[in-house]
Amino acid sequence: MTALWMHLIFMLIVILIASQFFTNALEHFGHKIGVSAGVTGSIFAAVATALPETTVPIIAIVAGTADKVANQEISVGAILGAPLMLSTLSTVLMALFAIKKRGLGGRINPENVGFKRDMHFFLIAFFFAAIAMYVPLEPKYFRAVISVILVCLYITYLFLTCRASGQLVEEGHGVVPDEPIYLTRIGLKDTMGSIMLQLLLALVLLLYGAKGFITNVETLSHQLHISALLLSLLIIPIATELPEKINSITWIQKNKDTLGFGNITGAMVFQGTLLPAIGIMLTPWAPSKEVVTGIIVTFLAALWLRVNASKNGLTIKALLVNGGLYLLYLCLTLL
Repeated sequence: MTALWMHLIFMLIVILIASQFFTNALEHFGHKIGVSAGVTGSIFAAVATALPETTVPIIAIVAGTADKVANQEISVGAILGAPLMLSTLSTVLMALFAIKKRGLGGRINPENVGFKRDMHFFLIAFFFAAIAMYVPLEPKYFRAVISVILVCLYITYLFLTCRASGQLVEEGHGVVPDEPIYLTRIGLKDTMGSIMLQLLLALVLLLYGAKGFITNVETLSHQLHISALLLSLLIIPIATELPEKINSITWIQKNKDTLGFGNITGAMVFQGTLLPAIGIMLTPWAPSKEVVTGIIVTFLAALWLRVNASKNGLTIKALLVNGGLYLLYLCLTLL
């Protein structure tokens, strides 16, 4: 057991180091190509750091264990557990790390229009994903239509976010790095090639650290006799969402709120559209107490974020409510 915990700590350190390299390189990448902080955070960072949690449900479906039911439970739980963690635990952790500099009465101020766009798309997509649970498996046509709608929603989201980028850069919402890329410290020049190399190295480290963390968490959960569904709803997402959590905390501490929050909300849109589209078609996608409770809590958390969004940002006090919703979910499912 001691060796297991030591390995968990080691993988966490790997993720921490990789996240520092990733956020540093991504800031330079966004600056080089002249896109807004919203595009950099909500699309580039969100999709890249979503790779660990994206692979879990897909692997569970196509290359899982001999237990088909367990594979499906892990897949559904991982798909729905990711936005649950992002909208509750990741959000409140970001707020808690902001308290030291900004105080309990402080605010986190992402670019308002882009933040609202992220939340609108997520809420609409998650509504369709929830409705699909009550659509019969046969004929498959009805579920296929919902999956297509979810994919089209994400494509539309990408288009609108990228289209708004130019104007946002002109208004001062571009990406401004505050230090050179780290590879310049070993003699490399600050070029696009060096930036891409650092991004690649950081992503490899992120995936390695996340995969190692997930494996050890799964081992620990089996020793504690946690069910496959509960494992995939609670335990696995905590591990797979570590890159988003750490990246967002890093950016928030640097007062780069659009990048920090965009990394979370952009990942929510990605994981609320494309992954449910896969789950709807390849799993029973059926309601259960744990699943429905998770959907309701996630929807409430996202709706709370949208309601509190304003030109002056979101108050840290309001974001602490999302932490309360996470605790509520734990009480409802574990007690």
